[in-house]
Amino acid sequence: MGVLPRPPPRRLRGAGEPVNDLYARHRGVMPDWLALYYDDPLEITHGEGRHVWDAQGNRYLDFFGGILTTMTAHALPEVTKAVTEQAGRIIHSSTLYLNRPMVELAERVAMVSGIPDARVFFTTSGTEANDTAMLLATTYRQGNTVVAMRNSYHGRSFGAVGITGNRTWSPTSLSPLQTLYAHGGVRTRGPYADLDDRAFIDACVADLRDLLGQTRPPAALIAEPIQGVGGFTSPPDGLYAAFREVLDEHGMLWISDEVQTGWGRTGEHFWGWQAHDQSGPPDIVTFAKGIGNGMSIGGVIARAEIMNCIDANSISTFGGTQITMAAGLANLGYHLEHDLQGNARRVGGLLIELLRGATAGLPGVREVRGRGLMIGIELVKPGTDEADPAAAAAVLETARRNGLLIGKGGGHDTSALRIAPPLTLTVAEAEEGAAILENALRSTY
Repeated sequence: MGVLPRPPPRRLRGAGEPVNDLYARHRGVMPDWLALYYDDPLEITHGEGRHVWDAQGNRYLDFFGGILTTMTAHALPEVTKAVTEQAGRIIHSSTLYLNRPMVELAERVAMVSGIPDARVFFTTSGTEANDTAMLLATTYRQGNTVVAMRNSYHGRSFGAVGITGNRTWSPTSLSPLQTLYAHGGVRTRGPYADLDDRAFIDACVADLRDLLGQTRPPAALIAEPIQGVGGFTSPPDGLYAAFREVLDEHGMLWISDEVQTGWGRTGEHFWGWQAHDQSGPPDIVTFAKGIGNGMSIGGVIARAEIMNCIDANSISTFGGTQITMAAGLANLGYHLEHDLQGNARRVGGLLIELLRGATAGLPGVREVRGRGLMIGIELVKPGTDEADPAAAAAVLETARRNGLLIGKGGGHDTSALRIAPPLTLTVAEAEEGAAILENALRSTY
């Protein structure tokens, strides 16, 4: 039997070790395509509330929350206590055994889902949740064709990449699914951008009807109510309700990808789909990110007849494990008891207005958009409508130097700053972050 060679000993980084040494080690063992922010990549060592600290002791106001994942606060005592206590009992047993925290969290999620006779299946990520939704929809409808939205993002697995309509995040055209792409996810770009909201919806519905008339009926439409990676873009309210009427004519399912929009982040609604609820709730909802406040939780909610259509054995080794469910229970309980959706509406509304005021007249700011604490600032080269990714990177760097962490994104020929602080953000922190962003933007343009 062959023996693998022992790797060279690796010294754990001491308190004074330069971050760039860790970066060199990172590059030595991690894939080249594993993206890092900043010219001098940041090592975050700890956090509290809406702030994090790096290995050099620098403190930052966190307006990105680990990609919208630290939804409530860093080191939230209620979540930390629940995780610690659960770890002292049992961490994991798999779905082959009854699991009280999993059942309790599923009951709470089903209750707030808005889906009748809901069933809940837990996964470890949003990617896996969307893969599961595709399995359910294609099994239930007995077909592998799916409609997705242009500029969309649904995860990094082979199946999820196959329904992602954003070239930046789509490394292959191979897929187990036949995917068709519809218009509508981006309001201010594309062939219908100049129309008013009603005409925009009518044009997108007509496009969908035309698309469906050229193929066998697909299994489902999957859509993010607000496109996250695509730069926090969204259609007018009611678009997916209008789409739902067309879907019903063809027997298709509506899947709402709430990985980034769920849990009250938009302020106005608990789920993003509720801005499009005139024709009823989705058939399937996927979620992840904020429910675990940093713990790895994803999941799918569906009507019982859809969830139960699988006729083969299926389990989840790590989905629904006790320690993540304990975190989710504590986090969701805190969220509901402290009306964080209301705080997102109030403080997020203030932050959007501050940012719109701060960027008024700046030649490189095309649009400030969003809802609640999910805000995008689209950047262009001054005097044009052309994306300016270099400026977006420069703003990120300047904001970091001044103590603020934000994200970036965008789809076809767009570049946007992504702002999504924890939902406990205070008015003072919103004002501080807006001032830092204004400084970064004015120093760039």
